[in-house]
Amino acid sequence: MDNPYKNKNLNSDNFDWGLVQSEMKIKLGKDIFESWLKKITFVEEFNNYLLLSVPTRFIRDWITSRYLDQILKCVKNYKREIIRIEFKIMEIKDNNHTQDSSTKLIGKNSNVSFLKENYFQYNRIDPNKRFENFITGSSNKLAYEASIKVCESISNYNPLYIYGGVGMGKTHLLNAIGFELKKTNKVMFISAERFMYQFVKSIKSNNMVKFKDYFRNTDVLLIDDIQFMNGKEAMQEEFFHTFNALIDKDSQIVVSADRAPNKLNRIQERIKSRFSGGLVVDIQKPDFELRKKIVQTKLEEINNLHSGEIKISKEIVEFVSFEIKNNIRELTGALNRIVSFSRIYNKIPNLAETKIVLKDLLNVTENKVTIDLIQTLVCKHFKIRKNEMLSSRRSRYLVRPRQTAIYLTKILTSKSLPEIGREFSNRDHTTIIHSVRTIEKLKEKDQEMVENINKLKNEILYSNNQNEI
Repeated sequence: MDNPYKNKNLNSDNFDWGLVQSEMKIKLGKDIFESWLKKITFVEEFNNYLLLSVPTRFIRDWITSRYLDQILKCVKNYKREIIRIEFKIMEIKDNNHTQDSSTKLIGKNSNVSFLKENYFQYNRIDPNKRFENFITGSSNKLAYEASIKVCESISNYNPLYIYGGVGMGKTHLLNAIGFELKKTNKVMFISAERFMYQFVKSIKSNNMVKFKDYFRNTDVLLIDDIQFMNGKEAMQEEFFHTFNALIDKDSQIVVSADRAPNKLNRIQERIKSRFSGGLVVDIQKPDFELRKKIVQTKLEEINNLHSGEIKISKEIVEFVSFEIKNNIRELTGALNRIVSFSRIYNKIPNLAETKIVLKDLLNVTENKVTIDLIQTLVCKHFKIRKNEMLSSRRSRYLVRPRQTAIYLTKILTSKSLPEIGREFSNRDHTTIIHSVRTIEKLKEKDQEMVENINKLKNEILYSNNQNEI
């Protein structure tokens, strides 16, 4: 039986992928095209979507997260029936000797080291994340204005430290700063994880001199998710000296993280002190008005991309804006689901259908409970100080609260045993296992323990829910 979804395979005679590539090069720029989009190969066309290939999973994930909408728009200019694009991984098997020779040849001709070329692959400013399309409200206005000021007067706010939860727009602001300043400055935009990777790689290849030179000879250093530098003492040492070198030469440093400087775990105190010495701003959860503004703006973008095909009622817009409270990324994801539903079924969902489509996002029971909150409420319940509970003392009046806090952390968060151990004064994971088992056994025969655990659990969850409203 014929596959009803598959059309005949259309080769390049019917669908000219080269034309699409030419348009992508013009619209997205030569740098982005050469680094990422050039690696895309046309495979096959189906009834309403294209199958393309890329050589690695990383390239696929990078392209789909940053450029998929623009690629689809370029494709639709040549064939409007195409409504989605799918990728498959097709590794290109090249001779290693040839690759090594090519790399050496490139280095010789262009006088650019392999190390530096490797950095460039991860120093791409996304042109879609600019100040012009950053939607502001009371929760993020200060961070936005501070970012603008950095671009107007470099090194006056140094460092600029932006913190906030997942999906709040921190990376967007760093990218916008980089996009604006790269016109007249040498800009390095890198994640803490990528910084760590290059640091380790440089040590192994005995290239630390090039590493130091590369990061210390930039005008603007943007580092995303600095919290991932935790615990790496040698790398923190190098970052500290890089930080000081850049400050001394009046280079601008902008850092993002998921928490305030003094809340960073296993980061050297002198580094946290440097962060706190600059301008520290936070991005809070978006209020209803900002969420509604974001939904309306995203809808306009979708309609501009698809010639006004999607019409979502005011009731649905307000419902989504009111219910999806955690972060902007979830809000955008919810809207994408509704748009996908309308395309698949050729209808706009009503309120009941919207609730079904978004059922796992509405009234989420998985709370963003923090270990700090658990420790605070447990100490309050047992009338002890937090530093006593986290100490090494083994007095009975301290051991039971400590075990209770560890148990609640295990059942109310997704933290691993080593992570929990680190939050309880670097205790071994075997201690964490023992604490959990002890409380579980006590619950089986001690009704008072059951009541205490339930009471604390409700306080933690209630307190967390109140904070999210």
